Amino acid sequence: MKIKVINKSRHALPEHQTPGAAAVDLTAFIDQPITLKPLERALVPTGIYVAIPQGYEAQVRPRSGLALKHGISLVNAPGTIDADYRGEIGVIVINLSNQSYTVTDGERIAQMVFAKHETAQWQEVEQLDETERSGGFGSTGKI
Repeated sequence: MKIKVINKSRHALPEHQTPGAAAVDLTAFIDQPITLKPLERALVPTGIYVAIPQGYEAQVRPRSGLALKHGISLVNAPGTIDADYRGEIGVIVINLSNQSYTVTDGERIAQMVFAKHETAQWQEVEQLDETERSGGFGSTGKI
C-alpha cells in the first residue's frame, strides 16, 4: 500500500521495525522535552502528514514497551486518522504511572497501523433477529 506523506520533522519517516511488524512507529517532533506528571496528558506532535486512500484508516496505538515499563499510554487508544484528514498527526499521550515521565524529541511514542474499513449504510427495521445472547457487559459469565 502506498501512502502519500509529508515529513516536516527532522526525523526519518515512520517505518516497520521488523519484516513481520504490522505497525510503524511514530516519533515525537518537539523543540523541548515534555514532562508528564502522573495522570497528566499532552498532545505530542510528529511532524508527519499523510493522505490515506479512501476505504482505509490509520489507527494510532500505544507502544507496549512504554506501557509496560513506564505506564505511558494513549488517551483515545486506538485513535483513528480518517482518509480525508490532512493535518499533522498528533499523539495524545497519558502517564498512567505514579512517577513523572519525560518525552524527548525523536522518541518513538506510538505505533500506527493501516486498516481497511467499510462504510455503514443504515437499514432501519422494526425488530432485530433473535440470538442466544441476551445481554452484554458480562452477560456470558466470568469463565
